[in-house]
Order: sequence, then structure tokens, then C-alpha cells
Amino acid sequence: MDRDRPESTIHPAARLAREIPAFENQITNEPVTNGIVEKRQQVVEMMRHAWNNYKLYAWGKNELKPISKRAHLSSVFGAGDLGVSIVDGLDTLYLMGLTDEFKEGRDWVAEHLHFADIDTDLSVFETTIRFVGGLLSCYALTGDVVFRDKAAEVADALLPAFDTPTGVPFSLINPSTKASRQYHWAGPNSILSEIGTLHMEFSYLSDVTGRDVYRKKVDRIRDVLYNIEKPGDLYPNYINPRTGQWGQKHMSLGALGDSFYEYLLKSWLVSGRADEQAREMFDVAMQAALDKMLRVSPNGLSYLAELKYGRVLEEKMDHLSCFAGGMFGLASATLENSQAERYMEVARRLTHTCHESYARADTKLGPDAFKFSGAAEARAQKSNEKMFLLRPETFESYFIMWRLTKDQKYRDWGWEAVQALEKHCRVDGGYTGLMNVYHKKPQGDDVQQSYFLAETLKYLYLLFSDDTLIPLDEWVFNTEAHPLPVKGKNPLYRAADKPEHALEKHCRVDGGYTGLMNVYHKKPQGDDVQQSYFLAETLKYLYLLFSDDTLIPLDEWVFNTEAHPLPVKGKNPLYRAADKPEHVKDENQI
Repeated sequence: MDRDRPESTIHPAARLAREIPAFENQITNEPVTNGIVEKRQQVVEMMRHAWNNYKLYAWGKNELKPISKRAHLSSVFGAGDLGVSIVDGLDTLYLMGLTDEFKEGRDWVAEHLHFADIDTDLSVFETTIRFVGGLLSCYALTGDVVFRDKAAEVADALLPAFDTPTGVPFSLINPSTKASRQYHWAGPNSILSEIGTLHMEFSYLSDVTGRDVYRKKVDRIRDVLYNIEKPGDLYPNYINPRTGQWGQKHMSLGALGDSFYEYLLKSWLVSGRADEQAREMFDVAMQAALDKMLRVSPNGLSYLAELKYGRVLEEKMDHLSCFAGGMFGLASATLENSQAERYMEVARRLTHTCHESYARADTKLGPDAFKFSGAAEARAQKSNEKMFLLRPETFESYFIMWRLTKDQKYRDWGWEAVQALEKHCRVDGGYTGLMNVYHKKPQGDDVQQSYFLAETLKYLYLLFSDDTLIPLDEWVFNTEAHPLPVKGKNPLYRAADKPEHALEKHCRVDGGYTGLMNVYHKKPQGDDVQQSYFLAETLKYLYLLFSDDTLIPLDEWVFNTEAHPLPVKGKNPLYRAADKPEHVKDENQI
């Protein structure tokens, strides 16, 4: 540590490390210039304000209504007391060094977070990215097994949604009844951005628990998407989990499609670049997206349009798509070919466009979607597009582009956003979204979103922090900004020890598997017999134990005493009864 630096300039996470060793070496060595410490501390103060008001008015509920100063009951998780703002905000508190707040949130999780008996429909996607992702991030950062075990509990509650003919999950699950269904507006379809944004969390959960069931679920989804025919090398936003076929051919890097593409790249990164299938799918899709969806306005602003049946649906870009600047930046930084330069140029241009959508608003905060038609460029036209919902995507790109380029403008743009948030979104009870970013004194929407704690403030804080805090070569952010460690690169990966398998240890020999003469000996003698029932029964039951319920379902099959499954009459279409013979003559006629 630089002994000449005052205590106030030491990174807060380093102070916290005196109690939790995970960050013992992560101390900023960044020169104290341009008020950077003050800017970082301003974001910390914003987090305190948001957290303390949530604690005061909505503790244990999902989100806060900061103007009304009460719980927000219409969130994506409904009125249940799931504490989503607690779980979403915990790793941000930890990184900021807010020790007391982190500990009170951790204790709430340990004592009150329970999913198995929740009797309401939950989004598989939202629950995964906020709860499973947030809990796993805290486990990686701290090593506290409470977070790992709670992440597994939450994921287990979601598993029945994957019981479909294709393995592609339904969108909604009731943990209590285990009934799953789709959104009414999506018909029979699941959403691409939802089914494709589970891989990082479920794969890491398998590694830290030693239970492969989670990885198998998402690998099966990946295989469906890898093998299905892709129109123009892109992926439509809707897929039917019963048939494995696409719904309408609507394609987007905004709502309904966005994070699927993000997770292709990030699954490759977080795997230590071992998941080559994901990177292949990403590069092929991005080549198609840049050729067909990247547009340039008359005044030179680049944006990502949406396609429907191969044609541009509308000359607009969602705020949700503003993550793409950072995504293309990361894609560029991990390539060493001509495509890297193209990716980086696109990253710069898209991030610039998203900043323009902020700069052209009276509040200096960006609308939820913005058009490129006629005289209106990077401006919203419809009333429901003029809102600012405390979204993080633009700030995410500022942060990643700052890390990759060190271009000062990204920090300048981030500070503009901090000032605008303080001026227009801060109220006595927390932070509110805005109804119209083009009004100089806009009305608040009275919702402090949980992702404001998880993403918006985290990315702004990291923008003004040193690169040693969550280095991008050791951590990958899930789509809710929860950092997950890179396998094989980050010592905090915390994979579970592989269990000692007794059959493998004691019965396996070069020539097959042998029985044992005495199970109470540590090194028992083999009986030199590989029984036929070892093949018929032992291995079959072990295999089925770790397989999906759809393989030999117990209501359609019954095992004989040698473990050979026989079909249930009248229930199993594979019963294969012989056709009754046609009798030429009645017995009385013989």
C-alpha cells in the first residue's frame, strides 16, 4: 500500500477486507486527480440514501415507492416478501465497503429468504438473474456458504419449469404448486432473452455445489438453440418449449432478445474461454446483426434496429440495447483479428449514440426508447418511451469502455449522469424514475427499482474506481451486474471439491468393475466378478438418479426386479400391444 496516501483515499473495499479477506489486495493505486475520490464517494452516499430509505419504508418487501414512502407491490415479483432489493443490492454494498448495511442484509437473507413455499408466479429469468446471480456473487466475494446454499434453494424452486419436451423452460413458475406457465401476451412461447440468460448462473451453481443438475438444464437449452435453424444466422425472440420451433420471426438486441447475445459472449469469458460453442454462436450472430441491424442515421448516429421477417421493423433503439456498446467492447478486447477493430468501432459508436439520447433530453437522462426518423434523432416520440426508469445499460457501457480505452469522456459522461440523477430523481424517500425526460421538472414514477441498487449505482461507482476493483479479466458481470468469477483465472471461483465416488475408488479396475470381499477394509480385496445386474440395475438407477424426470417417467413405466422398465398399459404410447387377430370363422360354425 502507498504509505503516503491518506486513509480517506484507500478503497472502501480494502477497509472491509480487514474483516473479510477477499479483497485484501484490492487497494486503489490510482492518482487522486480530477476529484475522482469525491465522485466515487458521492455514488456511495447515493447508495446509502437509497438503501436506508428502503430499510425505513419497505424492509423485506421487494421494492420501494420513494415518493409515497411505502413498499412497491406491483414489481415483477408481486406482493410477496422476497426482499429483492436486499439481495440485488448486497454485492454493491460489499464493493462500496458499507459493512454494516451488508451485514444486516446478509442476516435477513439467512433468516427470512425462503422460496419453496412461495405461492405466486415468479419469472424464471428475473429470479435467476437477481436472486441466484446476486447470491452467487456474494458467495464468490465472501465465501459465506449461506449465500451458496440460498442460491441452490432458489434454483431448486425453479427447476419444475424446465420439465418440457425440449428442456426449454416455461417463463413462470409457482414454487409452491410447481405449476409453470407462459406470459399471456406471449401465447405458447418462451422468450429468447429469458431462456438464454440462465447459463452463467446455473453453470456456476453446479460448480460451487457439486450438483450437475443445474448445468444440464442450461446445456440442454443451449443445444436446442445451437441445432435449430436460424433465419439469417439470427435468433427470433419467441420459441415454443413444447415443439422447439420459433414463434414469429421478430429479432432484436433490445427487449426480448438482448441478454441472450450478451450471455453467449459472457459464458465464453466466465468459462475461462473454454465454452467455444458459445463464442462461435456469438460471433456468427453478431456478424449477421451488424450486417442487418446496424443502421446509421442521416446525421451519423449508429443504432441497432429491430427486424421482423428479415426487414427493419422500426427505426428506433431501446435503452435496453445500450448495453451493446460495452458488449462489443468486450468482444473486441478478447479477439486478435480484423473483427476486433470492427467490434471496437461499433462499441464506440453505439455508446456515443446512447449518450446523445441523454444529452438531447432536458433532464440529461435518457428515454426508454428513441427514434431515428425525420428531424427526430435519438429522441423519444411516444409518451411511454419518454420515461427514465433508473436503467443502467448506458452506464454499463460507459464503465466497460472506460476500462478498455481510458478515454476521459466516459467518466465525464458518467458524472453528468450522477448530477442528473441527483437533480431529478433524488427525493426524500430514495430515488424515483421519471415520467418524461423532456420536461425540465419531470414527474416521478414513484418506483425505486431493485436494479438501481444492483446495477445503476454499481456501474457508476466502478466507473470512478480503480481497475483492480473487479478486474475484467477475473470477473464477468451477469445481466443484473452481479460479478461472477472467471473459471481458472480467479482464485475466488470457489468450486466445490469433487466428492470421492466409492464405486470409482474401490470397485473400478483396469478390466471393469469388481465386487468387494469386505466393505469394512480401507483397501478391500475384489471378488473378480462384474455381475450382469451391475449393467442392468446398478448403473441404470444411478444414471436415472441424475437425469430429468422426463426420462422414464414413473407414471408411464414400471421397473421389473432387474430394473428393466416395462410400459404402463393405457398410459404409455410405447405399450405396443399386438393387434388382435381377425378370426375368419366363429367357433360355433366349425
